[in-house]
Amino acid sequence: MAHPAIAQSVPIVPDSVNGYKSIRYPEHPSLAIPQNGDDAEIRQKYRPFILDDEAEDWVSALELTTVMDLAAQELQKSSNRLNVLVLYGSLRGRSYSRLVALEASRILFRLGCDVRVFNPEGLPVKNDIDHGHPKVQELRDLSKWSDGHVWVSPEQHGNLTAVFKNQIDWIPLSTGSVRPTQGRTLAIAQVCGGSQSFNAVNSLRLLGRWMRMFTIPNQSSIPKAYTQFPDEGQPGDQRLIPSSNRDRLVDCMEEFVKYTFLMRPQLEIFGDRFSEREEKRAKEEKLRLARATQL
Repeated sequence: MAHPAIAQSVPIVPDSVNGYKSIRYPEHPSLAIPQNGDDAEIRQKYRPFILDDEAEDWVSALELTTVMDLAAQELQKSSNRLNVLVLYGSLRGRSYSRLVALEASRILFRLGCDVRVFNPEGLPVKNDIDHGHPKVQELRDLSKWSDGHVWVSPEQHGNLTAVFKNQIDWIPLSTGSVRPTQGRTLAIAQVCGGSQSFNAVNSLRLLGRWMRMFTIPNQSSIPKAYTQFPDEGQPGDQRLIPSSNRDRLVDCMEEFVKYTFLMRPQLEIFGDRFSEREEKRAKEEKLRLARATQL
């Protein structure tokens, strides 16, 4: 039975050339979660990227046939959408990292991902006493829920911002036996106030490796971000204007979805490590000896 999100508009038909299933699309297909099939609270809290009027949305007109095929077939097989957590690194009223994060989210949402954008407002500075803080627990729960992350940071003083790093610092490498980021895929992007730089994305890539994530090869760095959007107050002032920088962001989201679909079924395999198995054996042996002593 076809998945309800694609049954009416995107029928699956056999491809007579290569034997694989491909999709016959309407002019502007979408695998996005429809409003009547979405959780109202989640939609309100985590999907600020959803537009009231999508008729003139440039994202809806993108040619994404290959990855759309892959996403549609995965939905047909399992009905399991990719769970994507999006983080950005600025609290400014007009935050370009937030605007870019929302544009990335719109692309992923059209590709059928369950996208949730975390708002860092109110997250305490990393310390040893606020582990039970609601914003900390929210962030950690989202990380455990996710199949992959998208990180967008401004570059400030030649590196990523404290707002962004603070979010990563609150996500532990392990919580009991659960590793909130291990084996997840990661896409990275930065916005620059001046000429193009790659300092922030290099640091994000380093962070991703340290968090035991698989960072996709592609990345996006947007120079002079204030020139990539219409002036504030103008129509469409929160949307990226056409450019090679915008195209590169699309490339990254397309690649991210492909890698995540390929790697998600192998999450347990990639999380299986010799050193951790040895650590587990040592703990079990210590527990066994302790119990034997009590007898």
